[in-house]
Amino acid sequence: MNEPLSAFYRRQLLDDCLPFWFPRAVDRQHGGFLHCFGRDGGLVDDDKSVWAQGRMSWMLLTLHAECEPRADWLEWAEAGLRFITDHCIDPDDGRLFFHVARDGTPLRKRRYAYSESFAAIAAAAHAGITGSDRSAALARQWFDHFVDWNFTPGKMPPKFTGARPSIGLAPRMIALVTAQEMEKWLGESEPTRYWIDRCIDEIGRLLFDRGRGLVWESVAPDGAVIDHFDGRLVNPGHAIEGAWFIMHEGERRQRPEWIDLGVAMLDATWDRGWDHEHGGLLYFVDGLGKPVQEYWHSMKFWWPHDEALIATAMAWRLTGDRRHRDRHEQVRKWAFGHFADPQHGEWFGYLHRDGTVSTGLKGNMWKSFFHHPRALWWCHREWDKAGDL
Repeated sequence: MNEPLSAFYRRQLLDDCLPFWFPRAVDRQHGGFLHCFGRDGGLVDDDKSVWAQGRMSWMLLTLHAECEPRADWLEWAEAGLRFITDHCIDPDDGRLFFHVARDGTPLRKRRYAYSESFAAIAAAAHAGITGSDRSAALARQWFDHFVDWNFTPGKMPPKFTGARPSIGLAPRMIALVTAQEMEKWLGESEPTRYWIDRCIDEIGRLLFDRGRGLVWESVAPDGAVIDHFDGRLVNPGHAIEGAWFIMHEGERRQRPEWIDLGVAMLDATWDRGWDHEHGGLLYFVDGLGKPVQEYWHSMKFWWPHDEALIATAMAWRLTGDRRHRDRHEQVRKWAFGHFADPQHGEWFGYLHRDGTVSTGLKGNMWKSFFHHPRALWWCHREWDKAGDL
């Protein structure tokens, strides 16, 4: 008898993914999480990504609240949050660093502010679970930092001159999902509702090109195509991730037009992003069919496949359209057949285009206990709701 998909994903989470990371990721000496691991779990680098501290804390808190209440998950998550507040805040402006040494010594601060968004969702989850007023205040503070820095004109130091202005998908999709998590744990507020509505509107109106059938990574402020390397870029992983954020909000708010928007984004991206020769999702494609500048464009990264698992399962449950069920099985078979490591557990992060392993890394400054466990948990719930049909 075939294993129900809800059971499959729960087993992958609890028996394969989670044991790879914990307790080895817990830094008992300096606090927070280590996350740069090789194939067998050996530590490759002890530097720490600040957004990984927030992401991993949020994931543990979510599992503590929604999977099973485990004291060690809560303890580890609180250690991650303490590490952020003790070591990762720049006292000059209250923003977070991006990269610190094991002991918390700051090493790098990025132009953009994404560490703040992940710290915000972790603090919000902690406040929702424990009732901590301090965590609730931190969550709101970091959310405010994130949207102010990313959306207030002139706030973020420019990367380019102002001769070719653009707006991007990434800050809008992250503002959307961060606001969703804030409302989940802290309740609806005027700021979070504003950002949810604004981001869905701008993604659907400016970044989703219905005529060409694709989701741009960036466009001119009026939605016009920027016919240059950066402007033509399509990131299938971002587009699919943003699609399920919008579908989820459509279901949550009973807005069928948003569900339709998310499904349309998924459809358009699938047609462009799936590698029909080798299988799997390409990392970048050119929206106008021209050559892509980035040399890693044809590689297969772990996280777009995790996002595709969630999006296709959600689209199937919400629409009942068989093509989403078929796509889910398509990406599930390819991803687990190529990224998974039956010997040591978890997924490899990076494959060549043909699906062979590029590097044995299971964790680095970008990959941690986040996209993969989030996908496993969401897919368990989606298939449980759908009745494993």
